[in-house]
Amino acid sequence: MIVVGGEALIDLVPVAQPPGALVPRPGGGPYNTALALGRLGAEVAFCSRVSTDGFGESLLSGLHAAGVDLSLVQRGPEPTTLAVPSLAPDGSAAYGFYVEGTADRLFTLPEALPAGTRALALGTCSLALEPGASAYEALLRRESARGVLTLLDPNIRPALIADPAAYRARFLGWLPYVSVLKLSEEDARWLGGRVSDWLAAGPSAVVLTRGAQGLTVRTREGAQYTAPARRVAVADTIGAGDTVNAALLHRLSGPAGPAGGPVDWPGVLAYAAHAAALTCTRPGAEPPYAQELSG
Repeated sequence: MIVVGGEALIDLVPVAQPPGALVPRPGGGPYNTALALGRLGAEVAFCSRVSTDGFGESLLSGLHAAGVDLSLVQRGPEPTTLAVPSLAPDGSAAYGFYVEGTADRLFTLPEALPAGTRALALGTCSLALEPGASAYEALLRRESARGVLTLLDPNIRPALIADPAAYRARFLGWLPYVSVLKLSEEDARWLGGRVSDWLAAGPSAVVLTRGAQGLTVRTREGAQYTAPARRVAVADTIGAGDTVNAALLHRLSGPAGPAGGPVDWPGVLAYAAHAAALTCTRPGAEPPYAQELSG
C-alpha cells in the first residue's frame, strides 16, 4: 500500500472559449499523485480531509473511479479549496488560491496507516497551511521512524507562504525523515539550498524535474542519472510533476526500492518522464493509465 497525504482541491482552469471562462477540474498535488497511482495500477490510499460540498463529492468520485482507497479520508462541512492557474504560452502554470476556512486545512493525524503500508508521499499546500501542516509533519516523522519509504515534494506555492525564511528552515527539518526528495528546478531555486546538502541531511536520493530538459537524480552515494523529456504537443503542464511523483513511488516502493536493493534509476526516470509527457498532452491534471505506458 502507498499512502498519499495532502490536499484535494478544485483547479479553475482557463479555457479559450468563451473568453475569460474558467472550468472546474479536480486538482491538488497530493490528489493528482493518488489519482495517478490508481491509474497506474498501484494499491494506493488517499489521506486527507475533504469537504462534504459538491466539489468534495466530485473529488472523491474521481479517486474512487481510479481505485483509490478512501478509508483514511476525513470529511468536514467547510468549503473546498480553490486554485486558479494562469497559463503561460509554453503551457506552464502559476497559481492563485482561495484557502481561508477550507476543509483540507483542518486535517488531523490519523491513529495508524493501513497494515502493509510501504510508502508515504506528502507535499504542496498541505505542508504550508496550518493547522493541518503540523499534523502532516507528525505523520511524516512517525511513519519514517517505522521504516516506511517517504517521498517529499515541496511543490512550492509562494502565494501561500507568509514567512519564506521560516518555511525554508522547516523544510530542512523534514529532510532527516525523507527517503526521496523530488522537486522542480523552480522549487530548488526558491528554497536556495544545494542538492549535496540536502542529501547529507537524510534523503537517499534527490530527483530534480527540469521541464523540457527532463529529469535528473543524484544519490547519496554520488551517482547521477538523467532521462530526457519526451517531445509532445503540450496542452499544459498541470499535474505533470504529480505524475512524476506517482511514477517514482510506483517503481520505488517495491523490493527494488531504496531500502530493498539497487535501484534502476535510468529505468525509473524514463518511466516517470514518459508518464509526465502524456499528462502534458491533456488539459488539466489527467495522468495516464498503465496500459498507455506499456508500449
